Amino acid sequence: MSKKILFNEDSSGDAFTDLLFNALLGFAFMFFISFALIQSPQDGGNIESKAEFIISAEWEDYHPDDIDLVVEDPRGNIVYFQKQQAGLMHLDRDDRGTLADRIVIDGVELENPSNQEVVTIRGFMAGEYVVNLLYYKSNFVIPLKVKVKIEKINPKLEVVFFGDYFLKKTGEEITAVRFLLDNKGNVIDLNQLQKPIISGGVK
Repeated sequence: MSKKILFNEDSSGDAFTDLLFNALLGFAFMFFISFALIQSPQDGGNIESKAEFIISAEWEDYHPDDIDLVVEDPRGNIVYFQKQQAGLMHLDRDDRGTLADRIVIDGVELENPSNQEVVTIRGFMAGEYVVNLLYYKSNFVIPLKVKVKIEKINPKLEVVFFGDYFLKKTGEEITAVRFLLDNKGNVIDLNQLQKPIISGGVK
């Protein structure tokens, strides 16, 4: 007795359906793997700061007078309006009172009323830093109040010094603060012993 081999008339259709299903499954698997390999940001969008310390001097908005920051590092490097980078220090903003206080944002020129000088220290070395204020141009006889602040950036933002000073006349230079760093960048001493820098002969 011979055996009869039966063929399902829909077998070719089933094969095509299986092939299509397997192809879709393969694409889905590859998509899943690709999605899993996309790394999510780990730093929460934080931007690594290039500065270790920020030194700022601020005075009254819209005031026409010109105050300058002068900073000396432990090796005798000096940063000020005529030398905006020295050693690890950089004068980020040289404010000249109301002179040239215009900024352009999206093609529109706007007035910037803020008066602020900013020096950043983009690293550190052990030793003493001297922070002076120079009254470059005075337009009034009334003393001008200037706020000086030193902020340590890393590992977290910390105000290490804040003080108010009154400058009286053009050419006056005072030491706002001197601060001493150890070899790890920690502030270990603060004092206000006077040390003229610009008026002492720097050109």
